[in-house]
Amino acid sequence: MTRKALLIVATAGSAALLLGALAFQYLGGLAPCHLCLQQRWPHAAAVVIGALAMVIPGRLLPYLGALAAAVTSGLGLYHTGVEQHWWQGPTTCTSGGIENLTPDQLMDQIMGAPLVQCDQVAWDMFGISMASWNMLISAGLVLVWLLAARASRAEA
Repeated sequence: MTRKALLIVATAGSAALLLGALAFQYLGGLAPCHLCLQQRWPHAAAVVIGALAMVIPGRLLPYLGALAAAVTSGLGLYHTGVEQHWWQGPTTCTSGGIENLTPDQLMDQIMGAPLVQCDQVAWDMFGISMASWNMLISAGLVLVWLLAARASRAEA
């Protein structure tokens, strides 16, 4: 594939993931958690990077696109681990234990809890959560970006 074709695939991939997340939120009524929102920013950056790379030659922008895709893939991995309870997530978006809490402390925890918790899978397809899908697809996009960088070198 040519550099331009690879850039189109990589940019469209991030745009599709970002638009899909927004569709789940605004059309499907599925509110995002804190970690879900963090995974969107690198996709937005990748779309901007891709648009710039279409008109600016060289390998730097495709490498930056690969970095953006790697960051959101890493965030997806972290979020997957939080969902699967492999590790603790941010205290701002996960439920805490209730043992040894007074009734007042428990009520404060309930009232202070976010509406959408990061450690709860809100939607899945084939047993794979949205965070996991983001991780997997974004890892593939890293490869596409790297191929675009390689094609940039070949076309130079």
